[in-house]
Amino acid sequence: MTPDVAAAADRIRPHVRRTPLWRVEVDGRPLAFKLEHLQLTGSFKLRGAVNTLLAAEVPDRVVTASGGNHGLGVATAARLLGTQATVYVPVGAPEGKVRRIEAAGAKLIRAGATYAEAVEAAREAPGFYVEAYNDPYVVAGQGTVGAEVVADAPDVDVIAVAVGGGGLAAGTALAGPHVVAVEPETCCCLNRALAAGAPVDSTVDSVAASALGASRVGELPFELLRAASASSVLVSDAELLSARDRLWEEFRLAVEPAAAVPFAAWLHGRVPGESVCVILCGANTDWTP
Repeated sequence: MTPDVAAAADRIRPHVRRTPLWRVEVDGRPLAFKLEHLQLTGSFKLRGAVNTLLAAEVPDRVVTASGGNHGLGVATAARLLGTQATVYVPVGAPEGKVRRIEAAGAKLIRAGATYAEAVEAAREAPGFYVEAYNDPYVVAGQGTVGAEVVADAPDVDVIAVAVGGGGLAAGTALAGPHVVAVEPETCCCLNRALAAGAPVDSTVDSVAASALGASRVGELPFELLRAASASSVLVSDAELLSARDRLWEEFRLAVEPAAAVPFAAWLHGRVPGESVCVILCGANTDWTP
């Protein structure tokens, strides 16, 4: 664990939940689940948001753009720390996430058809802008997830994690074990960047796009993941949805599609390692009968 992640862990400890690690057996193989979908706000994003606001000495007003989970993390961090937040979301953001952002007390503004367009609008608004993933304090805050895995399961040699803009994967890489960064086949900005040797624009078209819908991986996460020699693997939408359903049917773990992405890769033999942990990163979705 790097000093930045250790400092983040100390900083955020009074405000976030230390989520459980659960060892299971699947198809005769051992596996550990990091149950980060049980975090306050239902997503790891709260960690990076709290760390960033505390490091900035809690600005009077904060603003951000989000497909959903990051906005909820910032809105909740602002409420916990006694400041005001404005969150910009694409017009098509899932209603379940939008509803939770507003319930957390943030002002919500719909802007643009894509996350990138929402970011452009948010950056023109007054206030302290909280990055979703391309910021050292955000990355360090997300890295506390991996640090908890290492503390609770020191035998883990590989951590599989879903990738959107790369903040969680990059933070996890700072924790120590080898990282397998998993993306949907049609929403894979990290995979495209690694192939190109630099961040490049990528298409966004997946059932997991509301959480993993960055069109370009962050420059900082990209450099950290490349330096750590992280592995990049892909899964289909059909595979990730099947994995999500299996998490519910076998373990009664209810997660959003993005959170099942690394489990899908593990199920299909794309995650190496003798002792693997899969991070289940979020549970914010619209639940229907």
